Amino acid sequence: MGEALDGIDLNGKDVVNLTTSTPVQARQRARWAEGRGARFLDGGIMAVPPMTGRPETGGYIFHSGDAVRFERHREVLEAPAGAESAGADPGRAALHDIALLSAMTGMFAGITHAFALMRPEKDYDRARFATLLAERLGVMSGAAHELAAQLESGDCTEGVTSGLAMMSAANDTLLATARDQSADPRLLTPCMELMRHRAARGHGDEGLAGTAGPLGGE
Repeated sequence: MGEALDGIDLNGKDVVNLTTSTPVQARQRARWAEGRGARFLDGGIMAVPPMTGRPETGGYIFHSGDAVRFERHREVLEAPAGAESAGADPGRAALHDIALLSAMTGMFAGITHAFALMRPEKDYDRARFATLLAERLGVMSGAAHELAAQLESGDCTEGVTSGLAMMSAANDTLLATARDQSADPRLLTPCMELMRHRAARGHGDEGLAGTAGPLGGE
């Protein structure tokens, strides 16, 4: 984006950035645009190319920054995909984008590992297993609301039925099965190590919300 607009007169212009960035980069870019007399909106695209221009697919774009510009240009912003406001902070769209992509990355890692476990089986019906997997993940997605409630209240033990101590112990079985099935466990082990660390620090009765602390925190 910087290269494309280098040397361009932006005074009085409305600039919308849809390139993927970190929240810090988005805030820096907002200051850069404002310093050149422009008004700035940053965007985070929650859609893949086949979803572009097809409202029925459910794709949308987070926008954050100048709220007046967002409303004024909403019709144009909705041309590629639905437009959702993420607030006045220019970095908030990128933060939403990266947070959701991070969750998807973890989900895809779990899906990939599940298929790796099944791979050696001679009567392995991939299509049937994919259906079972999608159904199970759909059911478990409700955990997002439970974690949100625990983080909001500050009590990571609230309503927990499977604590970190129990899950950490059960992880040994998951790892043993991976070895038996010749599946690389490295898609799972970072999360398992974080769970074990938190439980060892005396928080074994917490749920996964307890691992959502700062880097290097307790």
